[in-house]
Amino acid sequence: MTVFITIGLILLELSLVVGLVTHILLRKTGSTEARLTWLLLVLLLPYAGAVAYLLLSAPRSYRHTKRHSNLRGSMSGCLRTRAIDLPNLEPDIPRQFQPVFTLAETISDTDVMAGHSLELVGSTEAFFDQLIEDIHAATSTVHLLTYIYLDDESGQRVGSAMIEAVGRGVACRLVVDGLGSSEFLHSKLHAELVQANVQVVESLPTRLWKALWSRMDVRNHRKIVVIDNQIGWIGSQNIASKSFCRKPRFAPWIDCMVRILGPAVHDLQELFIEDWCLGTDEQLAKLLDHPPTVLPDGATIQIIGSGPNFRNEVLPMIFQASIGAATEELIITTPYFVPDVATSAAIRAAALRGVRTKIVVPARNDSRLVSLASRGQYERLLSSGVEIHEFTGGLLHAKTMTVDRELFLVGSANLDRRSLELNFEVSMIGWDSEFASRLRFLQVEYIEQSTEVNPAAWMKQSAPRRLLNNAAGLLSPLL
Repeated sequence: MTVFITIGLILLELSLVVGLVTHILLRKTGSTEARLTWLLLVLLLPYAGAVAYLLLSAPRSYRHTKRHSNLRGSMSGCLRTRAIDLPNLEPDIPRQFQPVFTLAETISDTDVMAGHSLELVGSTEAFFDQLIEDIHAATSTVHLLTYIYLDDESGQRVGSAMIEAVGRGVACRLVVDGLGSSEFLHSKLHAELVQANVQVVESLPTRLWKALWSRMDVRNHRKIVVIDNQIGWIGSQNIASKSFCRKPRFAPWIDCMVRILGPAVHDLQELFIEDWCLGTDEQLAKLLDHPPTVLPDGATIQIIGSGPNFRNEVLPMIFQASIGAATEELIITTPYFVPDVATSAAIRAAALRGVRTKIVVPARNDSRLVSLASRGQYERLLSSGVEIHEFTGGLLHAKTMTVDRELFLVGSANLDRRSLELNFEVSMIGWDSEFASRLRFLQVEYIEQSTEVNPAAWMKQSAPRRLLNNAAGLLSPLL
């Protein structure tokens, strides 16, 4: 009997491995590195690898992403704000950066447009003060989309402002991610908002029984605010105080946000409407009938929405094109640095051709595995001349890039595979020397609170540490 059980288990394991290997190799999506990593995991740990693959990687079609894809197909053609439709929107972009924006327009559903006022806010307290002031001044709509909403001091302040706005006839709509805001969805504050007629929608709900046909790790990681269809906010700040009570030992969390006035606010509104319609049948397209505000001599920007239903490669391509356009200086800040092979190569190539290239990451990261995988890339970066600065003033959560003090990128996407290929994200790319200089000044402030990694000392790290970093690096295609 024991022999038959053993043979049966061997045959079961063999069938499982063969089936999963075949499935991985037949997939139409995913990178070569990700396929190779999944193959190794399944071959070395058949049962654990099978469970991980089925829950976290096997492609499935489920209601939320399918409906989102249908919404994009029906909306983008009729709601797109285009530079040719309004005066003073045609941008005057230097030749050096024209290929970047040509690419961005080709692979996304938005246009690059001039006519914007941009206000950079690098303080959590200042952001919430200005946001609440904007909500208090709202006359028609307040739309807020966030990955994490905490029932803390900042969350309660924003909630109270929305409740007050509803009381004077303003329609307030809030979209939160089902995983990132799971505690909020069961909180007293959530109940108070619903009772006061603030409309709340859970994006991508997480239910354990749904894991059989939906990927639980696909999240809505965007941070968007649109008020009265005139004011927009974009950046990295969740609705949470900098003390971040969920993970206080990594506090303070350091973020930056950008307040936008101008035609691109309509693009943010469209993204919000798409995500809103996932959880409700309310039709909001009429909100985009009003012509957007255009500011003379304003900054040139483009809003880039990305996600698992439409051109996941849009962000990696834009990152790589922007890096390739650098001739003097490139500064990147990100909390999670686990780029794909092509993006990593582009960064190293920039340094090798003489561009002063700086990467700023947290010295202490809330994800131990990601931190190890990031450091597994240090040696190749340092040997290419890239400067790596580890921020010691808290968890640096701002996702920014400046190129030659003229081109800039700010958004919700981390420089890791999850943000670049999997999650719903939103980014703003633009050209404006004045705003880029302000953003660079903020980046320099981060660098001044950082410790630069010494290349010579890093190359002498102990064998156990090198082993740990490189082992974690093997999993980087899955992080």
